[in-house]
Amino acid sequence: FADGLAPATLTQDALLARRQDHDSSLVVVDVRTPEEFVPGHVPGAINIPHAQVAQRLAELPKDKDLVLYCRTGRRVAIAAGELTAKGYTRLQHLEGDMAAWLARGLPVDVPADAAACQAALAAGDASPRTCAVP
Repeated sequence: FADGLAPATLTQDALLARRQDHDSSLVVVDVRTPEEFVPGHVPGAINIPHAQVAQRLAELPKDKDLVLYCRTGRRVAIAAGELTAKGYTRLQHLEGDMAAWLARGLPVDVPADAAACQAALAAGDASPRTCAVP
């Protein structure tokens, strides 16, 4: 990271509480691949693979808390480094990433049309309508 600091950790329970409160200052970003995102992701998350972060900055507001996660944390470090270098300061890392989320049996979203969602995400279309959850 530009300043040598990793993003602050946000616990799973804190994320759930903020989601339940409909916290509009929160954007949850899954930096895994579309192939990993489609079968199940943190409810309300958007998918921007770590390798596409630099090209998709317009989708990531600097004035909101960005909570990043992947499967185990490695790709979060890469994405957070890119974002920090571009001036993002409100970054958080979901504690335990997706592996711990699933291990706890926490809820996941799965798109109604998985094939269409995966194709759209692979083409760089992260719009909510494409990956609507039933």
